[in-house]
Amino acid sequence: MAERIHIVHLVYRFSVGGLENVIVQLINGLPAEKYRHSVLAMTEIDPAFAARTTVPDVQWIELNKQPGHPYLLYPRFLKLLRQLRPDVVHSCNLAALEMMPVAAWARVPLRVHAEHGWDVADPTGDNKHYRFLRRLFGRCVHRFVTVSDDLTDYLLTRVRIPARRIRFIANGVDLHRFFPSTGVRSRPSDFPFAADHWVVGTVGRLAAIKNQGLLIDAFSQWLRAEPSETSHLRLAIIGDGPDRARLESQVQALGIADRVWFAGARADIAEMLRTLDCFVLPSTAEGMPCTLQEAMASALPIIATQVGAIPKLLQNGRLGCLVPPGDVASMVRALNDCWKNHSDWQNAGLQARQYVLEKYSLDAMLLQYDEIFGEAAR
Repeated sequence: MAERIHIVHLVYRFSVGGLENVIVQLINGLPAEKYRHSVLAMTEIDPAFAARTTVPDVQWIELNKQPGHPYLLYPRFLKLLRQLRPDVVHSCNLAALEMMPVAAWARVPLRVHAEHGWDVADPTGDNKHYRFLRRLFGRCVHRFVTVSDDLTDYLLTRVRIPARRIRFIANGVDLHRFFPSTGVRSRPSDFPFAADHWVVGTVGRLAAIKNQGLLIDAFSQWLRAEPSETSHLRLAIIGDGPDRARLESQVQALGIADRVWFAGARADIAEMLRTLDCFVLPSTAEGMPCTLQEAMASALPIIATQVGAIPKLLQNGRLGCLVPPGDVASMVRALNDCWKNHSDWQNAGLQARQYVLEKYSLDAMLLQYDEIFGEAAR
């Protein structure tokens, strides 16, 4: 057998998240006879999330970065690259891009950088320092991948990366895993709500940019608006992250702890989505959110903020309700309308699944990445 193309996937942290999920899809989905993979995390690797890969020979490496500049890692990273001798380094987002000069010094044949979303500290792309860093370190990159039109435009017009070096590749959805609930719903053993409860849910890392606090505020206001009619409404917050304690305190302060379930980070996201009656994505900034695509594939009624690629995904409101980011009142109105006119919203959910089926298949995404990574063999 010919020598396989060796890809080093370089990330800041490998734990539950959208870009990390794409790496899992690439490892599991790209032809095993053509590629082998190493995952290098600048900080740490979550073993439970790494276990989602199904390929047996993946190499996992943690650099255990401490706070401060990543440049202190350069000598160690250079030594690793000389040992690993990859054909491709595939970095994701700005923190990993800052390591690309080392890949250039190590003469890695193909260097690919993917932008999956906005930085937590720069949700609008206005940070001049971040733009400078992307322009500077981007000189060490052969190919850029973006997952949304606004990220493509950002690289073209604000970072000034030439169009010939940028390729848009939409995130793909595994439609064999994510599909609508049929008949009696199967619920996870730890699911705390009753069969007659009407459940709103969100999935994502519990971090400021995901803004689950806005959904909690909106849910609380919705309950207070019609207390006699809303006794069976519940909220599931699926995911974990640095904001969990703050969000749990918010729920306690609002007096709705008996209505809200913090489900934590989970491997059964597809099953969890099938327990929901409405999916909400309240983020202040996004690229092309995998969780939204998965909710669409599950044919759920959807409420999402009008940021990033979300309007394009939801066809400007035809496939789900768009609300302004940070607007609690609009979120309350959307939740109430979804609840009271659920059959209409379910029809939109079915149309959303069909749209994902046609436009965002996992196979199409894998084919495009295969074309890029395959350049290393030419």
